Amino acid sequence: MNVLRKMTAFSIVVLLAGCTPKARPAIESAAESAPVSIAVFIPGAVSGSPIYAMLADGVKRAVDEYPAASAQVVEGGYNQAEWEAKLTSLAASGNYDLIVSSNPSLPALAEAVHSKFPSQLFMLLDGELSGNPSIYTLRYNQREQSYMAGYLAALLVEEAGGGRIGLIAGQEYPVMLNTILPGYREGAAAVNSGIDVDFRVVGNWYDAAKCAELAAGMIRAGARALLCVAGGANEGAVQAAAEAGDVRIIWFDTNGYAVRPPYIAGSCVLFQDKAAYNKIKLFLNGQLPFGKAEVAGVRDGYVDFIEDDPIYITEVSENVREKQHEMLARLRSGELNLQN
Repeated sequence: MNVLRKMTAFSIVVLLAGCTPKARPAIESAAESAPVSIAVFIPGAVSGSPIYAMLADGVKRAVDEYPAASAQVVEGGYNQAEWEAKLTSLAASGNYDLIVSSNPSLPALAEAVHSKFPSQLFMLLDGELSGNPSIYTLRYNQREQSYMAGYLAALLVEEAGGGRIGLIAGQEYPVMLNTILPGYREGAAAVNSGIDVDFRVVGNWYDAAKCAELAAGMIRAGARALLCVAGGANEGAVQAAAEAGDVRIIWFDTNGYAVRPPYIAGSCVLFQDKAAYNKIKLFLNGQLPFGKAEVAGVRDGYVDFIEDDPIYITEVSENVREKQHEMLARLRSGELNLQN
């Protein structure tokens, strides 16, 4: 049976990794419990990271529906080497019934923290780990998400008379190498089996100048459409596309059409605010299945492509939009089945 632990204080303080969490009696749900406290650990910063802003917003919206619950956003900064220590401090404080985060690297870090503080509960979105009774994960079907991006990129290149497509990643990590990049190639190949994909890596999630340099090099090598999965560094690719004039960017995770019209030609989104809201409500009702690793995609309502944005409708040709819509309809109906 999944239970929550009673908390007696809710504050964010300077924490020492070696202190022992306070014991708390078990309760059934926040609806009939003493106060419940949630820490939202942001692996980076909320500002400039819409996907993490959605995480925080979804948690807060759920918490607002439960008078006994509260949430605190804690930014971990961009130095990934420090994240485990900061998670350890949160767990060691004993102040939080649940630590929520979102990043493919978080499950391994949470498991390391769990080995020191086995009573600490974690809910991790955009990651995968099964079998740990204190950790719940929800992984988005990013094969679907990247397939949609690759399909559109190839359509745009075909309409432009040919060329390459590109993908710029903030870093190399398992989901990028094993799911996003292959899915992007798969989507492009469904349009043109001979299309070439140029893949390059910034090395971090914030260096817009480096991203601009990479994008400019890809454009010189013939790329006419670029998928960017590089966090704050994405702005560099947008700048390079604007300077080229005839190159289009495909946005990942959030609606990016308004970033710099008309250069954003597609947005393949994750509804992380919806996922955070729904899963926190399950937690607060004692129903979140800890130990389970779930996968959610287009048919679950957590992954999609935004077709109704006025900028997309105005700036992308009707021919491309119709072909993209036909593919999306097959994906949404289940006719096109991209399990991951």
